[in-house]
Amino acid sequence: MIFQDRDTLDSAPPFWDRLWRHRAACAGRDTRPFFSPDTSPLLKEALGTCLRCPVSTECLAFALDERIPYGIYGGARANWRRALLIRRPDVKSWSDLLANARAEHYRKNPHPRSGQR
Repeated sequence: MIFQDRDTLDSAPPFWDRLWRHRAACAGRDTRPFFSPDTSPLLKEALGTCLRCPVSTECLAFALDERIPYGIYGGARANWRRALLIRRPDVKSWSDLLANARAEHYRKNPHPRSGQR
């Protein structure tokens, strides 16, 4: 489980969004682009949606944890996810790994408070 320290609670984005599906850029949209062949022009549309998505990391972790063998999740094609799973068979929970990496990133790179730049 990830804990935020009191100083960053009001300024940092949440480390991990457990309700990520509701905030996904693809929520309620046609899913065909995300499951189209690599040669389809729809593929670019799907990847663009993932690029703008605020919860793409959570989506990617879900696909890796569930070993989903098809489609685009978190901006990653199935073949890339397969290769990652083969390279890192030691990872038991991608959600934990990526949540901890995100938390460490925000500890090292504090998010500026509103109005500060």
